[in-house]
Amino acid sequence: MEFCKAFNAQTQSFEAGTPLPVVITVFADKSFSFAVKTPPATHFLKQAAKINKGSNAAGRVSAGFVTMEQCREIAEKKLQDLNANDLDAGARIIAGSARSIGLEVRN
Repeated sequence: MEFCKAFNAQTQSFEAGTPLPVVITVFADKSFSFAVKTPPATHFLKQAAKINKGSNAAGRVSAGFVTMEQCREIAEKKLQDLNANDLDAGARIIAGSARSIGLEVRN
């Protein structure tokens, strides 16, 4: 019950239905800690492209498109969770994620 209250308090700023990765650590004395990460990049990409799911044949069939500017905005939101040193590298990572779900990245 304590976890549910703490989790709900920490995630109330997110829209209902948003997938949130959580890292939970449980200690021997049954206490715990958890860290809520940002939603997955694919969630933001599908919102930006206004689609419900990616392509079944990524690379061959396009499910939609996003602009590089949208990738940059998503990288700003996810920069703390990305393995990138700057915003441009983060935008390239997000663009790669977009291509992997069948989205075309336009300049």
